[in-house]
Amino acid sequence: MIRQFVFLMITGLLIGLLVVPDPLTAAPYDTIQVSNPFLNKTPVALPGFKALTGRPEETKIGETALETLENGLMFTGYLKRVNPEAFLADPSETGIQMSQINFSDWTGIGAELLITGGVEETDGRVKLKLRLFDTFNTQLLKGKIYTGPTDQVRRMIHLFCAEVSHALTGKWGVFASKLAFVSTVDENKEIFVSDFDGHNATRITRHKSISLSPAWSSDGRRLAYVSYAGGKPDIYIRHLEQERGTVINREGMNITPAWMPKQDTLAAALSFSGNQEIYLLTRQGEMIKKVTSSWGINVSPEFSPDGGKLAFVSNRSGTPQIYIQDLASGEVDRVTFQGRYNTSPAWSPDGKKLAYVGIEKNRIDIYLLQLDQGPGMPVQLTRNQGDNEDPCWSPDGNLIVFTSTREGGGGALFVMTAAGTDQRRLVTMPGRQTQPRWSGPMTYKE
Repeated sequence: MIRQFVFLMITGLLIGLLVVPDPLTAAPYDTIQVSNPFLNKTPVALPGFKALTGRPEETKIGETALETLENGLMFTGYLKRVNPEAFLADPSETGIQMSQINFSDWTGIGAELLITGGVEETDGRVKLKLRLFDTFNTQLLKGKIYTGPTDQVRRMIHLFCAEVSHALTGKWGVFASKLAFVSTVDENKEIFVSDFDGHNATRITRHKSISLSPAWSSDGRRLAYVSYAGGKPDIYIRHLEQERGTVINREGMNITPAWMPKQDTLAAALSFSGNQEIYLLTRQGEMIKKVTSSWGINVSPEFSPDGGKLAFVSNRSGTPQIYIQDLASGEVDRVTFQGRYNTSPAWSPDGKKLAYVGIEKNRIDIYLLQLDQGPGMPVQLTRNQGDNEDPCWSPDGNLIVFTSTREGGGGALFVMTAAGTDQRRLVTMPGRQTQPRWSGPMTYKE
């Protein structure tokens, strides 16, 4: 049975994918456990791409492709590039096929992995030949050919990055996912969508008001968000491809939407009955079920990956804390006890961990709870670098995107590994960026 993966949010141009005709078939790899907080990054050699017909245009395309490949692979947090100055060979001159590679040239400089690339360009169309090798075992791990217009080189490279991720970790990574976030525009707040790494940011809303809390549907086709465009906070649901949608504008405040996995069902906090309570709604805004019922405020619902539980924030104990409710039984458990102010719960894709925001000694930071090991002390992921909020997991569970004020300016988007390492800025654009939300995982067809 052949398993073909289909990336979310990729439409339009089709890129051909063929197995590279190498003399050896791809071999299995002892997968990297990216959740290991003490992970040593695997060194990978990324030599220049070979211009397969020697044309200058191929060299130029190869340089762009190599830069994109390096940025994509280093984004993962579990790979590191071997310094090119240490290279003992140049595949762009000697050849990119397995029979043309002396693997001792690469193991001798500590490269555990090697990626070779070739570029062929004809009349505005590009063919990229890419191979991933395990140098110590002298094995081909993955070989692919990608063809398409020259303006699709970035996309082709990211398709191969996903193949590399799957070969090394068993997961397809983040490369087909999208980010939604809030950015200020002329002192208003609007919703933007970008690639996984913050590139190609596109403005989605033009309400010239305050828009907040973007939330992706499982299929990546819809965004729910809150806007004050009508004078009070209401929930807007927008189909990104068909430019249509609905508005949930019950009396009072309608805030913090979240989609149930693989369903057209929303959870949201509504105040039409007085207290802010959490309800389940259809995407047309019809009432399905009232979830919470307590004095005080209940907001920020987040579904578990299987859709069976809901994490949310409530001040029913006197201060904002995070609770988890089983939707079938109605049983509710408080899960945060350290600190007097804990908000913004975010489930890991495997359902075993919960990232959240806590305030300790007037510092706002991101913490991590291990849910599958019973009650325990949270792990602090950010510290001593401004205020850090709005955590959201990448679809493969390897990364967390968040908002930080560490560079001033009122806020920007940053990303780190799930262990809190490799914290770096993600988006550089005018205004202040907050509330990032990664689109869901890739889907599969058998």
